[in-house]
Amino acid sequence: MPIHHNQVEACVDDVISSLNSNIVMGIPLGIGKPAQFVNSLYARAKADSSINLRIITALSLERPKPSAGLESRFLEPVFERLFGGYVELDYVQDLKHQKIPDNIEICEFFLKSGSMLANDYAQQHYISSNYTHVARDMIDMGANLLAQQVSQGVYQDKPYLSLSSNTDVTVDLLPLIEQEKAKGRNIKLVAQINQKLPFMLNDALIAPQNFDFIVDNEAYYTPLFSPPNMPVTPVDFAVGMHASTLIKDGGTLQIGIGSLGDAIVYACMLRNTDTEKYQQVLSELGIAGYAQLVEKIGDLTPFKTGLYGSSEMFVNGFLHLIQQGIVKRKVYEDVHIQKLINEGRLTEDLKPDHLDALVEVGFFGDIIHAGDVSRAKRFGIFNERVDWSDGQVTLDDRPIGERVRDTELVAQLKAEGLGRQLKQGIVMHGGFFLGPKDFYEALHQMSQDELLSICMTGVGHVNQLMMNEELVVEQRKHARFINTGLMATLNGAVVSDGLDNGKIVSGVGGQYNFVSMAHALPDARSILLIRATRMSKGEVSSNIVFNYGHTTIPRHLRDIVITEYGVADLRGKTDAQVMKAMLNITDSRFQESLLEQAKAAGKIESSYQIPAEFQANTPESINQVIENYRLNGLFPAFPLGTDFTEQELQIGACLKQLKALQSDKMKMFKTLFKAFTDGDHSEQAKPFLERMALVETSSKKEEVEKKLLIHELLEAGLIS
Repeated sequence: MPIHHNQVEACVDDVISSLNSNIVMGIPLGIGKPAQFVNSLYARAKADSSINLRIITALSLERPKPSAGLESRFLEPVFERLFGGYVELDYVQDLKHQKIPDNIEICEFFLKSGSMLANDYAQQHYISSNYTHVARDMIDMGANLLAQQVSQGVYQDKPYLSLSSNTDVTVDLLPLIEQEKAKGRNIKLVAQINQKLPFMLNDALIAPQNFDFIVDNEAYYTPLFSPPNMPVTPVDFAVGMHASTLIKDGGTLQIGIGSLGDAIVYACMLRNTDTEKYQQVLSELGIAGYAQLVEKIGDLTPFKTGLYGSSEMFVNGFLHLIQQGIVKRKVYEDVHIQKLINEGRLTEDLKPDHLDALVEVGFFGDIIHAGDVSRAKRFGIFNERVDWSDGQVTLDDRPIGERVRDTELVAQLKAEGLGRQLKQGIVMHGGFFLGPKDFYEALHQMSQDELLSICMTGVGHVNQLMMNEELVVEQRKHARFINTGLMATLNGAVVSDGLDNGKIVSGVGGQYNFVSMAHALPDARSILLIRATRMSKGEVSSNIVFNYGHTTIPRHLRDIVITEYGVADLRGKTDAQVMKAMLNITDSRFQESLLEQAKAAGKIESSYQIPAEFQANTPESINQVIENYRLNGLFPAFPLGTDFTEQELQIGACLKQLKALQSDKMKMFKTLFKAFTDGDHSEQAKPFLERMALVETSSKKEEVEKKLLIHELLEAGLIS
C-alpha cells in the first residue's frame, strides 16, 4: 500500500532515502507536473551536492512575462486572471538563465516553441525522440522515479486516482516499470493530488496501490496553467478552410493546438451550419485549384455521421466539435463490433438480427464462456437478466444453453436477453490536454456518460498502429492527421522542429508518428499546414524554399501540404509534379525565383510557366476575402471564445497597430507628431486609460504612451 504524506518535504525525504540520492525522475509534459513536489526535490538537490538529480520531461510551462511599458500595463491584469495562483516550476528559471547546478541535469524532448533557441544548455540537453518512444527512452536512461499530478475520485464505488491530463507517456510507462521491477530495479512512483484536475475515466483511472507515495494537501490544489485562445488571422482562416474540405464525414480527425487548429474547427462548424456560405467562401479562396482532390477524398457537406477524434492532444477545439455534434462517431474496443458497424450491419440501437451478425463474425466462441457473457454485457449487447453459471448461459438465473449455434438459445436471447443500446462507445481518444480555463471547467461539469465517451490513453495507442493494429485500422477510417510545420521545401519535405544550424525550435513530438501512420492506413492522409510567408525584422520571407539543411518529415513521406493559397497533393507524384504543385501554393512574390532554382537544377523543364490562376497569390487577396465576410459576422478573431473583455480586445487592437509601426521609424515619427497635436481627449478616453493605469502619468515615457494610445483610439473610432 502507498505511504501517504501531507507535505511534499516529507515525501522528498522518503524518495531520497529509498533511491540513495541518485534520482532519475520522469515527469509529464504540460500541466501534469506536480510542481510543489518537483520544486521541493529540486531545492533539496540544489542545497546538497551529494544528491544527483536528472529530470526528464517536456513542455515546461511558465507564466508569460510581457515587455515593460504599454504591453505590461495591458497584459499583467489579464495574466493575473489567467495564471493567478499557478505554481511556477523553479527549475525553469534556472534553466532560462543557464544556471543549473552540476549535480542536476534537465533534459526535455519537447520545448515551448522558439523559447530556447538562444539557450545553449537547453539545446545541448534536448532529447530528440518520437513521442511513442519516450516511455522506452526513459527506462533506457535509468528512470527510477515517476512523479505526476493526479486527481482522486470514486468510480463504480471504488476509489481511484485519475491521470487526468497526462495519460500520454504514463500509461505506456507503467507496464515497462513493472517489467523492470520484476528484474529487481528499484523504481518509485509519486502521485500528488490536485482536485483542480478533471477526474477523467477509462484508461486514466489508476488504483492508488500502483503508487508508492501519495501526497494530499488541499494547499496543493492550485490552479492549472491555462493559456488563452490566440487570435485567428485571415491567413489562418484561409488555411483552415482549405483543410476542412479534405475531412470526410464518418472519418477520423487529429489536429493540434493553436490558431491554425482553431481555424479548422471554425471551418468545420461553418460547413455544418451554413453549407452554402461555406462553399461560397471556398470558391473565392480558390477551391477550383484542388476540386478533384476534394471530390476524391474530401467532402463539403454537413457532418451527418460525424467524426471520431484520435489525437495525441485533446485540444479545446475538439471539445467545441463535440458540443456542436460534429465529433460524435463512436468507436468500440472490440474488432468484431467495429467491423460490423463499419459495414452497416450493426448500429447503436440494438435489434435481434444484430445478434446473428455478432455470432457470424465470431464475437462469441462456439461454446459461450463466462468471459463472452461478461464482454457482451459490458458493451450492452446482453441485458442484466443474462449471466453465466455452471458452464451455461442463464436468463433470470435459469440455464438456457451453451452453444452459439443452438437456435433455441439464440432465440431466447433475442427475445428477452438483448440490450437496448451499445455501450462503451468512444468519440475521442487523446494522450494529453492543455487549454483555457473554460475548457477545464467544461470537463469538470461533464456527466459520467459524457466523460466515458472521452478516453485519455497512452500515445502508444493514439499515435501508432502497433498496440492493436486490426482494431485500430477499423476505428480510424478516413483518417486525416493534420499537423503544422514551419517551412516546406519545393520537393515536399517539411521542417517543423528545428533549424539548419542544429537549433531546436520545439521538438518532433508525435508528428512523424502521424505522418507515418497516414501512409500505413488504407484510406488515411497526412495533411501538413504551412503559412506561406513569415515576417522577421520588417522583412517578408517565403516559408516555401528550394531546399533546407534540416527536415522533420522527409520527402519520401510527402503527402498533402496546405498554405493559405491552396492545397498541394504530393503523394505518388514525380519530383517535377511535386515542385509544380508546391509553386502553386507559394506566395507569388517568391514563385519566379523558386521556379528558376528548380529549372537550374534540372527538376522542371525550362519552358514551364506557372499557370495564370496561381500567379495572384497575395496576402491582399486572402485578407480581402476574409475581411469581407467578417463584415457580415463570419470569421471572428476569437472563434472559440476569449478570456479578454471587449474593452481589452479594443485596446489590444490599438497596441497591435502601434507595434507594427515600430518597424518603420518614419511612420512612427509621424504618428508621434499626430499624437501630440490631436488635442486633449483624455476625458473621452478615460475608461481605456483607467484600464491601462494611465489616467495620471509620472514620467515623460508614460505621457508618450498615453498620447499614443489615445491617438490609436481616435484612429480606430473608439473615441471621437
